[in-house]
Amino acid sequence: MTPAHATPPVRPPLPITERLRLYGQLIRFDKPVGTLLLLWPTLTALWIAADGVPSWHIVLIFSLGTFLMRSAGCAINDWADRHVDLHVERTRHRPITSGRISGAEALWVAAVLAIVAGLLILPLNLLTWAYAVLAVGVAASYPFFKRFFPVPQAWLGIAFSFGIPMGFAAVQNDVPPMAWLLLAANLLWVIAYDTEYALVDMPDDLKIGIRTSAITFGRHVIGIVMACHAGHLALMAVAGALAGFGWPWWVAMVGAAVLALRDWTLIRHKDRADCFRAFRENHRLGALLWIGAIAATALR
Repeated sequence: MTPAHATPPVRPPLPITERLRLYGQLIRFDKPVGTLLLLWPTLTALWIAADGVPSWHIVLIFSLGTFLMRSAGCAINDWADRHVDLHVERTRHRPITSGRISGAEALWVAAVLAIVAGLLILPLNLLTWAYAVLAVGVAASYPFFKRFFPVPQAWLGIAFSFGIPMGFAAVQNDVPPMAWLLLAANLLWVIAYDTEYALVDMPDDLKIGIRTSAITFGRHVIGIVMACHAGHLALMAVAGALAGFGWPWWVAMVGAAVLALRDWTLIRHKDRADCFRAFRENHRLGALLWIGAIAATALR
């Protein structure tokens, strides 16, 4: 028998192709839904800020930056949750938890991605830089909020919404009330769809003592999720009215309401597979609102 104090055998170095594949899993390269949930509200904000099509280089910077920062966030989250994920059915086979890559590697991946994202915004103004620093701080602290904050999805909502004031800062060199209205709307949307996500892991989270909105909301969780969806759409309707948007926006709003109601049909019985499906399909709602903003500004 191997003595209890013996050093575990050292794994042989992985081929570079296998290591890159694991890094891709770490940053969820094969699961783009998270990036899209971040991207659509950011692009919608850019179109509203520009009152039309923003400069192509700003769209490119924010699109690539969204992917890079979401990827860095996933790496940091997996590092922070490397012990917790062992006890969750959905996450126990992730690259760090399964021991296929080290925690240090994950931190290096996150750092490189964050640095590249930082280099992307160098051509933008100082106000955008300032908001980018705040965004990094909020995103990096999110994984630890699950340890003590009863609704960590609200903090995630702030992290996922920072592209909105950054977009206005980049386009207008200002962050007007419209930006904060859109941020508030997006915050409610994130709480809605990420609570649906939290419903998937709720049995495991209850066992290990992780705090989530799905647990905190208790028997009222479905009603609160739908109230957040309603609040999101109501604030987006106000934003469209203040922006002077015409009929394309309101058609998109009706479509978004239909998609939100579909979420209710999927989550009302709290089936884990249906809740995960509801979460994954939320990006369609965000894409529809962006298309509405494009059409509304084009038809002025």
